[in-house]
Amino acid sequence: MAMAEMAGIRRVDVVAWRDLEDPEAGGSELHAHEVLRRWADAGIDVREWTSRVDGAAREITRDGYTVNRRAGRYAVFPRTAFAGVRAKIGAGDGVVEIWNGMPFFTPLWSRTPRMVFLHHVHAEMWQMVLPPRLAALGYGVEHRLAPPFYRRTPIVTLSESAKVDIVERLRLRADRISVVPPGIDAKFAPAGKRDPDPLVVAVGRLVPVKRLDRFIEAMVLLKSRQPKLRAVVVGEGYERPELEDRIARHGATAWLTLPGRLSDEELVSLYQRAWLVGSTSVREGWGMTLTEAAACGTPAVATRITGHDGAVLDGESGLLVDGIEEFAAAADSVITDAMLRRRLGQGALRNAARLSWGVTAADTLEVLAQEVARTR
Repeated sequence: MAMAEMAGIRRVDVVAWRDLEDPEAGGSELHAHEVLRRWADAGIDVREWTSRVDGAAREITRDGYTVNRRAGRYAVFPRTAFAGVRAKIGAGDGVVEIWNGMPFFTPLWSRTPRMVFLHHVHAEMWQMVLPPRLAALGYGVEHRLAPPFYRRTPIVTLSESAKVDIVERLRLRADRISVVPPGIDAKFAPAGKRDPDPLVVAVGRLVPVKRLDRFIEAMVLLKSRQPKLRAVVVGEGYERPELEDRIARHGATAWLTLPGRLSDEELVSLYQRAWLVGSTSVREGWGMTLTEAAACGTPAVATRITGHDGAVLDGESGLLVDGIEEFAAAADSVITDAMLRRRLGQGALRNAARLSWGVTAADTLEVLAQEVARTR
């Protein structure tokens, strides 16, 4: 953090689509929180500007930084830009934009040095969540309209594969993109014993990009090979009714459950008791649930996609797979082979040990500090 002091960073404005308390908050919001709280601890006046959360206060202070909830879910983008033009936002020493699908176009209105958190390209996610015309609009903004404005802006992403994807799809400059992996909270640690029967856990928002329908299908296949199997899908989202129907159609309600959101203590306990953690997502910047489980000594079976190949070291801390049948087969091998499970669990601990939120916060702040120093 010393470089920030040398660069004279005293106040930073952060613009983001969602706040940590948003019902649909996920890894991006958790990442922002863990970084911003540490910047605030370093003495920086950090102000985050996001969309409103129903039933929540318009302005709060959380762990040392201020959160201002300015407008509705979509109005937040023009409202934030208008406030930036009027210098209501961006009057400090730096602006950080969290580009989560739809950009805020900070290069057009920010008068101060800026940096962007871009965890991954949304690509086919637009078609998964929006009607065709809106999906085409979102895709066009992300891939064609926005990138030219950001070619001189420093970008921070989470993995090397995410960086490659950003360069290839958005045509942004590789030399302006820094890779800074996310950290892991100290509460995620090995403890106790595994469940006596095979337990597979998946954690994430119940939304299309996570493809939890595929996870359910893989678990149904796995159940035919592992009769004592139990599976748990942790999280909430608008796909819950569809996923519940799918589980019911398979007659799996007795052993495949969706408990919703869990407390931190319950989630840690579940990771510690699980035999493996799984993810069938089709697009990620990293896979933070996989490394949280890894810190508990739990190996992963996950889809071979951008981001996952940073969170999971294939053959060392888990297995990366293609397709439902390969997922079920890989999970079966981990459950059946105790030596493999032990080796991957030890590899998962080693992989997780290199990840620290303190390092993440310091390295991302250094990127901003370098930009501040360069522009001055």
